[in-house]
Amino acid sequence: MSGELIFGIHAVEAALTHDPANVLELYIEGDSHNTRLKELSDRARDAGVKPHARDKAALDKMTGGARHQGAVARYRTPPPRSESDLVGLIEKAGAQALVLVLDGVTDPHNLGACLRSADAAGVTAVIVPKDKAAGITPTVRKASAGAADRIAFFAVTNLARTLKNLKDAGVWLAGLDGTADQDFYTLDLKGPLAIVMGSEGEGMRRLTRESCDYLAHIPMRGDVESLNVSVATGVALFEALRQRRAGK
Repeated sequence: MSGELIFGIHAVEAALTHDPANVLELYIEGDSHNTRLKELSDRARDAGVKPHARDKAALDKMTGGARHQGAVARYRTPPPRSESDLVGLIEKAGAQALVLVLDGVTDPHNLGACLRSADAAGVTAVIVPKDKAAGITPTVRKASAGAADRIAFFAVTNLARTLKNLKDAGVWLAGLDGTADQDFYTLDLKGPLAIVMGSEGEGMRRLTRESCDYLAHIPMRGDVESLNVSVATGVALFEALRQRRAGK
């Protein structure tokens, strides 16, 4: 049967909760006494998906030895979101619009962690370039703890053009750059906003940097030169959330 494999309790649970029609098959570790796996089986049956019992060795073989926690599903990936949907989401969110732009994050674990933070911070949409960047994969789904199925994710052909469209829609762009002079905590992060992060090694590309309205750095006191992109993303998103809550 066609479809990609997703694995891990959080990832499978999110797919069953938010997109059960695209869950084609479910495999559960048969000799497990894990209560969460039993609950997952019940949820699958409620969604019309019959769970199949498999031993751990069979699940290990299916996932190539990845840590599956006893839950593996075959999932029909829905078509990617159209860029035309993005403006509608921004308009609907209004002054609370908060977008995360990841310019070339390639590590799937980093992308998954960024999506998890974005979901926790109530981000309106996450935007990545289609090329030379991680997309939604089984590893990303697992690392995101199900957030990959809950958040609006856009992989765009021309990131610079998409950033221009965001600005035309009234969204301000704040880029994180370790070489910038301005302190990130001095920025006003209320109102329609996109936080722009660069790749793990090279940071933002030139056109992305030039598209930003502000460039700022996260101040640090230790000897470490930079933060992991997923950690910096969490810091930035929750500072924006803090300011928005304080401004109510």
